[in-house]
Amino acid sequence: MSPITKRRLAVFRGNTRGFYSLWIFLALFISSLFAEVVANDKPIIMKYNNQFYFPVLKVYTEKDFGGDFETEAAYRDPYLSSKINANGWMVWPPIRFSYTTINYDLTVPAPSPPSGVNWLGTDDQGRDVLARLIYGFRISVLFGLMLTVFSSVVGILAGAVQGYFGGMTDLLFQRFIEIWSGLPELFLLIILASIVTPNFWWLLGILLLFSWMSLTHVVRAEFLRARNFDYVKAARALGVSEWRIMVRHVLPNALVSAMTYIPFVMSGGVTALTTLDFLGFGLPPGSASLGELLLQGKSNPQAPWLGFTGFIVIAGMLVLIIFISEAVRDAYDPRREAKQ
Repeated sequence: MSPITKRRLAVFRGNTRGFYSLWIFLALFISSLFAEVVANDKPIIMKYNNQFYFPVLKVYTEKDFGGDFETEAAYRDPYLSSKINANGWMVWPPIRFSYTTINYDLTVPAPSPPSGVNWLGTDDQGRDVLARLIYGFRISVLFGLMLTVFSSVVGILAGAVQGYFGGMTDLLFQRFIEIWSGLPELFLLIILASIVTPNFWWLLGILLLFSWMSLTHVVRAEFLRARNFDYVKAARALGVSEWRIMVRHVLPNALVSAMTYIPFVMSGGVTALTTLDFLGFGLPPGSASLGELLLQGKSNPQAPWLGFTGFIVIAGMLVLIIFISEAVRDAYDPRREAKQ
């Protein structure tokens, strides 16, 4: 590990707020990756007639457990669960609801308040709010991460080409970016939503068309500054190819500035997905969505736990990302010194 990397890690750890935010965020995200074993309406593992089954991983029919139908087994059904427990046992997740599971045993009309069964209550369709939060958190973070990775690749490549070659290439590219950034992104999304059914990949592709520009100007400026440095001129004089100079000699310096912006791209992606879901132009109906939970809170003022839960989770997620961003910014700042 180089001395520069050691210094950056030390500065990052010295930012207590950002350091602990990273661990909290990673703990929440890694837990959400295993949402199927945390919140599900199927047992994690079960034993029936001396044979083990894994309903989380495989679909079984009612007839496999002595039922009457060839349809998928409904493990929450009292009739089927009694037959299984009479000849074996089941290990359930901590939360016995998936994000689509409707609780038909509510004692009050939906949306129902928090209770011992539904810890954060249910939405207006009787679905468990906590289960939908866990799955929605996973979708939001994965969407933000994928958008950040793809946007960074495209944006850094575009900025590198602009800054290194300069001249007419830079001029034409800048005019294109000015025109492209002026397009009404929301209106385009509304138009496309009326033509195709939006899904995860459609939304990712559409937002990628605009989000890549957030890093271009930073990388362009670094390449414009570094392309006339002596070590670049020396490499060019030795016959090193232009692309090799860009990737091996100039890009590492440009990434220092780009790294400070990348976490903000992620927070912007999470916010964009939440906004689209809130407006009804996001993920398909029924998907686990934080924006849809906020919309339910708006539509059901008599159920304040919906709006408060959605707001706290989204605000907490964005705060953690911003704190991590600040720590990364400090780590790449050459003027910062590690705290002793």
